[in-house]
Order: sequence, then structure tokens, then C-alpha cells
Amino acid sequence: MKDTGKSLGSVPPRLLLASATMLFVELALIRWSGANVVHLSYFSNFILLGSFLGIGLGFLIPAARGQWLKRLAPVPLALLVVLVREFPVQVRQESGQVIYFTSVVATGLPAWVTLPALFLLTALIMTAIGKITADLFRRLPSLTAYRYDLLGSLAGSVSFALLSWLRAPSVVWGVLAALAMLVLGGRRNTVLYTIPLAAMVAALALESMTPGVSWSPYYKIQVTHTRSYRISANGVPHQSIAPLPVLMRHTPYRQPYDETPANPHKRVLVIGAGNGNDVAVALAHGAERVDAVEIDPGLQQIGAQHHPAKPYSNPRVHVHINDGRAFLEQTSARYDLVVLALPDSLTLVGGASNLRLESYLFTRQAFEAARKHVAPHGAFAMYNFYRQSWLIDRFGGSLTDVYGHAPCMTTFSKNWAVLVAGRTPADQSCAKEWQPSGAVPAAVTDDHPFPYLLHRTIPRLYLGALGAILLMTVLSVRLTGVRIRRTVRYTDMFLMGAAFMLLETKNVIGFALYFGTTWLVNALVFIGVLLAVLAAVEVRRRLASPNRTVLQLLLFASLAVAWLVPAHLVLALPVAPRLAAAIALAFAPIFCANLLFSDRLALAPDPTAAFGANLLGALTGGTLEYLALLTGYQALLLVVAVLYAGACIAMRIGGRRPGPPTSLEGHVGDNVTVRG
Repeated sequence: MKDTGKSLGSVPPRLLLASATMLFVELALIRWSGANVVHLSYFSNFILLGSFLGIGLGFLIPAARGQWLKRLAPVPLALLVVLVREFPVQVRQESGQVIYFTSVVATGLPAWVTLPALFLLTALIMTAIGKITADLFRRLPSLTAYRYDLLGSLAGSVSFALLSWLRAPSVVWGVLAALAMLVLGGRRNTVLYTIPLAAMVAALALESMTPGVSWSPYYKIQVTHTRSYRISANGVPHQSIAPLPVLMRHTPYRQPYDETPANPHKRVLVIGAGNGNDVAVALAHGAERVDAVEIDPGLQQIGAQHHPAKPYSNPRVHVHINDGRAFLEQTSARYDLVVLALPDSLTLVGGASNLRLESYLFTRQAFEAARKHVAPHGAFAMYNFYRQSWLIDRFGGSLTDVYGHAPCMTTFSKNWAVLVAGRTPADQSCAKEWQPSGAVPAAVTDDHPFPYLLHRTIPRLYLGALGAILLMTVLSVRLTGVRIRRTVRYTDMFLMGAAFMLLETKNVIGFALYFGTTWLVNALVFIGVLLAVLAAVEVRRRLASPNRTVLQLLLFASLAVAWLVPAHLVLALPVAPRLAAAIALAFAPIFCANLLFSDRLALAPDPTAAFGANLLGALTGGTLEYLALLTGYQALLLVVAVLYAGACIAMRIGGRRPGPPTSLEGHVGDNVTVRG
């Protein structure tokens, strides 16, 4: 029943605040959990799926039930923060099928146990906040409520992006979330809310006051100093600052210069400049200009403050806080030496992908882009502790194909290798050329950017965790009172949920390729998705009875265009037209899909069952994203098209257009689906 009178006036701002808090907490959980649970940042998409399930369950619970969740909403959030701080947890990510860059010997339970447990706890946290939001949502007409929900989501997303830009410590996140929850809890719950929220803020304050701890847009960074400065990222040793005399010994840092003796080394590009070790070595070899590209401003700032050689204070050094691949696509400069210096991130791009920050630096197309910036008689170099000989062979084979000859290879210990490729064979001087140690793995491509995956397969580690998560999802939906048999008639909603999740992931990946894997690009894409959905809802509100066949045709036309236009054509465009093309290719399908989805859900006779089917579909879509490890990302559009085609067939089998729902719950499911 609709509210009337004075009480209704307070609902819109409270709904906006609740929705903003819900999204803010979701983003904070992804960042904070990944920073404090060792190796979890490699699996942050599991936290996103847990958030998605929790919000959905909050909306599925009937208004008369689950009031205890609202009264105890801050408790599970405080428990997670306090328990993780007091009892450190690790994700044991051992796998012979995929490489993880870490020097931590993980202990504890295997990933297929730890990840589902964290997934379930995240779902519980978000269920409580989702319940608060859902009860406010029901008090307004559906599309009016949905508009405020989307505006709140935008506010939450922009707020967290602003905190990332300011590099605010975790205690600031906690204080903002606590204040919002206190307002939402109302006076009746002040005491119940204050105690757990105070405990959470206190734990975050202790963390923020830990000596040497700071937050970048990507990591929780801790700097320690004994004989040298050591930098840990998300609990894993990541970099160390070395004095120039140490760097100039027989080390990987100077090897590219030793193997290119005729090279003047006047102009040097360092991708992955980090704390400045490679920059200092370039200056010591007489570089007149060094372009230092580093994606993480926090790491670069630490180097500027603490490196004894002060490389970032040198006027010959030009710092670029950017993604390395994006810099290569944007610059027209040519260099005597291009160095790919230890780019081994410890996190993923966005919460819903398997793409690491550096993945697009190791594709064949990236090596070709780097070669275009190597001057005559110049060279390209890359080095790292590659962990496995097959990874060295993959990169050695790629460089051989791109440069037309085998690169130099120097090893400092097992799989600690430096590869140097002169523009011509005469531009390199090798003690030893790279020779494959066995079968050379296929080169990585922009469509299949997984350099650390030996074969096109889904590792068993992922399969076990995903299986457990899907089982938990089915059980959770059943516990809310939704019978799975009742959702069979909403097969179309199930398929649309799976398709939309894949579509959003594909767009995140596409923008990462076109404009870089930076946090800012990811945040803008997410905001763009919300704006596209908001536009679709506003259009749907103005259409009395849209022609569903026309909506379907528009959707498939936009998907066909997105699939037919290859990524390399978009990447070749100048920045402004590239942005226009990327927006059109990404957001046109999202807009059309949400027109169709909103229309179907608005007219569902049983919106709760319809939403339950859509929830299962969205989570299934999150697991189907792992198909990209087999097929590559462009093929996901074919999967999306097949899922939407199945949904359209199911709609037709369902018969005539149903009448409108009899309650205000007709649009409850929209809120969660677009968060996928």
C-alpha cells in the first residue's frame, strides 16, 4: 500500500542514502578485503558475487519478515573487519595451471574452502543493508523508487572514487559508512548500531595509524625500513628500494644496458617505474630524458620520498601516472631503450574480471606497439622472476616473432630472467640467446590476455570455488522462501540476468584495453553503466506499452555491431573518436537490454519469483565469465547473444503480455540486476 502524508516526504532521501551506502559498502568490501586477506585481491570477483547475492536476498525477503536483520545490520560488517584484523586469513592459491606473483608461502585452508566462506560472509553483510533499502523501496511507486535508487548508486560510486583519488585511509571509509548506517538505523537502533560500528571504526583506526601504512587507488601499502626500504602491497612483499651502487652491480637492472653497448641510451622509457630503481639506473647510464610510467601514484610517491638516488627529483625525468599500454598507444615518442620493469600487479581490473593490471602489457599486440616506439639501433628489454620456464618461453617466443630474431636471455637464478631484443640483431650483444626449454606456449593476444595461464583452460582451483558458490546461491534463494520450481516460468529472466552480467564484464574489459587498466577508467565505466540504465528506465517510464519485438531487434542489432567491430580498429582511432566509438559499442547494448528487462519485470505477475530467477541468472553469468579463459573475451558477446535469444524465445513461449503486478514490488529486482 502506498504511503501518503508527511511520512512519505522522508522516504526519497532515505532511499537515496540507503542505496548510496549499499554501493559504497560493496566497493569498500572489495578493496578492504582484498587488501587484508592475503591473495584475495586475485579473486575479488568472488566478493562482488557475494555482494550481489546479499543485496538480492535483502530484496527477496518479504516486508513483514527479516526485521531482525535491520536491527543487527552493522554486526556482520563489524565482525568481518574485527576478525580479519585480529585473526589474519590467507587464500592458498596454489595451482600448477596459473601463476600468481607472490613471495608469501600461504597457509590455511585451500581456496575452494576459503573463497566460498568469504563469499557467504559478504552476502550476509549485504543482505542486511539490502533489507533496509528494500523496505524503503516498497514505500514508493516502483519507477520513482528505482530512480532514487540509481541516483543513490551513482552517489555511492562517485564518493568511493573520490576517496580513492584522495588516497584516504580505511578509517575514513569506515566513518562515512558508520554515519550513514546510524542515520538509516534511526533513533530506535542507536545503541544497537553504535556498539558494532564503533568497534569497526576503532579497528580501522588502528590499521590506519600503523606506521608506514598508506592506501593507493590499488593497494594497501606498507613501508618498512631496516637496511633498506621494503614495500608490501596487500600484505605481500612487492618492491624494495636499493642504493644506486647496489643497482649498478651485476643485476637485472643494468643488464639491458650491458647487452646494448652501441646504444646511446639517450632516451629511455621505463614502464613499471615503481619506486624508481630503473629510473636511477637509466640516469646513471647517461639518459638525457627518461619517461617513467607508473600506474600506482602511491608507489611512485614512496620512491620520490625515500629513494637515496632521488631519481624523481631529476629534471631529466618525466613522470606519467598511467597504464603502460595506454601510454604506448597515446605517445608518438621513440626511445633508444624501452624497459618493461617488473610489472607484476597483485590485483584484478574491477571486481568482475580475471584481468590483472598488467595483462595487456604482455600481448603480442602490446609487444608490437612497443616496437613502434623503439628508435633505430634501439632495443626493448623486460625482466622479472617469472616463476615458470614456460612463461619465459612464451615471452621469448613472442619477442622472436615480433622482432624477427631471438632476444638475449640472461638468468640470475632459476626463472629470474632478463630478455633484451634489439631492433635488429646487430643492436644487441648477447652472451646467450633465448632458446626454448620445451614446447613454446602460444602468444597472448588482446582478446585472450592471460599470460600467466599455461593453456586455454579453467583451472581446477576456480572450478571448485565456483561450484561451491553456486550451491550456496541455490540454498540461499531457497531459504528466502522462493521455490525454484516457481521460477521455471521465468526462464527468460534467468537468461537475461546471466547475459547482462557477461555484457557488463565485456565492457569493463574493453575500456581497459582502449584507455588503460587504471582505477579511474574502471570507475568511469561503472558510472557509465548506471547512467545507461537510468536512461533506459526514464525512457521506459514514458512508454505506455512498448513493442517488445522492436526492443529485441534493437538489442540484437547493437550486439551484432559490437561483435563485428574488431578491437584493433577502435584502438587505432585517435583518443576522441576512440572514446565515442567505445561508448557507443559498450552502452548501446546495455541501454537496449535494460529497456527489455525493465519492461518484462514491470509486467511480471509474480515479481518475487521473477526476480529470484533473474538473481540466479546474474550469478550464473558471473561464473560464465570464466569461459573467457577458454574462448577469449570477444566470444563472450556470442554467449550474450545466445542467452538473450533464449530469453526472447522463452518470452514468446510464455504467451501474451501479462498484466501489471498487483503490488509495488514489480520493480524490486531492477535494483540488484544493474549492479551486476
